[in-house]
Amino acid sequence: MWVGGLIAVLVAGGFILLNKNGDNDVAYRLEKIDRGDIVVSVSATGTLNAVTTVQVGSQVSGTIAKLYADFNDMVKDGQLLAQLDPTFLQATVNEQKANMDRATAQVQEAQRTFDRTSDLFSKTLVSQADMDAATTALESAKASLQQAKAALERAQVNLRYATIRAPISGVVISRSVDVGQTVAASLSAPTLFAIANDLRKMQVQASVDEADIGQIKPGQQVIFRVDAFAEVEFNGVVSQIRLAPTITQNVVTYTVIVDVDNPKQKLMPGMTATLTIEVERREGVLRVPVQATRFTPPVDEAKKETADAGLGADTSSVQRREMRGERRMRRGDEEGRPQGGDGERRRSTRGRLWIMKDGNPQPVFVRRGIQNTQFAEIESSELKEGDEVIVGIAGAQASGQSPQQNPFMPQQMPRGARRGF
Repeated sequence: MWVGGLIAVLVAGGFILLNKNGDNDVAYRLEKIDRGDIVVSVSATGTLNAVTTVQVGSQVSGTIAKLYADFNDMVKDGQLLAQLDPTFLQATVNEQKANMDRATAQVQEAQRTFDRTSDLFSKTLVSQADMDAATTALESAKASLQQAKAALERAQVNLRYATIRAPISGVVISRSVDVGQTVAASLSAPTLFAIANDLRKMQVQASVDEADIGQIKPGQQVIFRVDAFAEVEFNGVVSQIRLAPTITQNVVTYTVIVDVDNPKQKLMPGMTATLTIEVERREGVLRVPVQATRFTPPVDEAKKETADAGLGADTSSVQRREMRGERRMRRGDEEGRPQGGDGERRRSTRGRLWIMKDGNPQPVFVRRGIQNTQFAEIESSELKEGDEVIVGIAGAQASGQSPQQNPFMPQQMPRGARRGF
C-alpha cells in the first residue's frame, strides 16, 4: 500500500515540476536586423490594348460586294478595304443629275421671261406686278437649281462612301463582315473592321482599387506578366490616372494607363496582365522582418517575476516603464503627423520592437519608414545592424497558449500591449 502511494506522490510531483518548467521556459525566435532594399508595390490587373484602335464602319447601307483586307493584314492610310454594291447609289446619282438638268432648264426659261418683261417694263407696256412676278420666278428657279446641285452632291458622296478605305495605317485586328452580307446604316454606323495603329506601342488599362489609387503617380515603373508568357516579365510606365471611377457592386476602381514597348510584338490586344506597380523604393536601409513589428509577448515575464517577489502591481518598474513608453509613443505619433496647408496628416511613424534582455523580452521604441510584406524600415532607433529582435515564439508557445490551455478559448492580450506599429 505505502509503496503505491509513494509512487503516486512521485509521479504527481514530477508532473507538476515538468509543467512548471514548461511554463517558465519560453523559446523565442530571433532574427537579425540587416541592411537592404525595401520596395513597396501595388498589385492590379488590366487588359492590353493598342494605343490607337480605329473602328472602321459604313455610313451607307448596302451589300458587301468585295473585300480587300483580312485579319492581320497590314494596311496603309487610304488603302481600299471593301466595296459595297453601288447599284442603287449610282441610280440615285443619275436621278439627281436629271433633277439638276430640269432645274437648269427652268432657270433658263425664267431668265428669258425676266428679260422680256424687263424690256416691256422699260417701255411702260407691262405693269409693276408683271415685273415683280417675273423677278420672283427667276429667283425661285435659281434656288431650285441650287437645291438640285446639293442633292446631286449628297448622292455622289454616298456613292463614294460605298468604297471603304483605311483611315489610318496599321494592322487589321478584326473583320466583322463577309462578302454578300447586308450592311444597314440606318441609326448607327456598323463596324466592318478594327485597325490598330502600331502594335509596337501598346498600353495596359489597369483597374486599381480606391484604397491604393492615392499611391499611384505618373512615371512610376511597372512590372507585369501575361499568361501566354508566364516566365517573362514585361516593363511599363504609368502615363495616366483617369478620374472617371468604375463602380461594380459597391467596389470603386480607377483606370490607370500604363505605356508598354512591344518591339517583338509578343504582346497582343486583349491579353490579361497582372501588374506590380512600384510606388516607393528605399535602398541600403536598416530593416527588420515585418513579423517583428507585429509581435507581442503572450506573457510579460518581467511582471510575473515581480508579482512572484511580492512587490505588487503598483511598484512594478516594468509596468511603469511600459506606461512611459506608451506615452512617448503617443507623443511621437502626434509629432510624426504634421498638418500641412492642405489639411493632410500622415500616419504614425512610431512603433515598437521586442528584444531579449536579461533573459526576458524588453520593448524598444523605434521610428519606422516604409514597409512591405517582408521588411519594415527602421529610420531611428537605439538598435543597429546585427542586433536581434523577436519575431515569434517557437514550438507550442507560438500561439501564446500554454499546453494546458484550451486552444478554442479566447486569449487575453497583456496589459499595455499594442499590435504592430
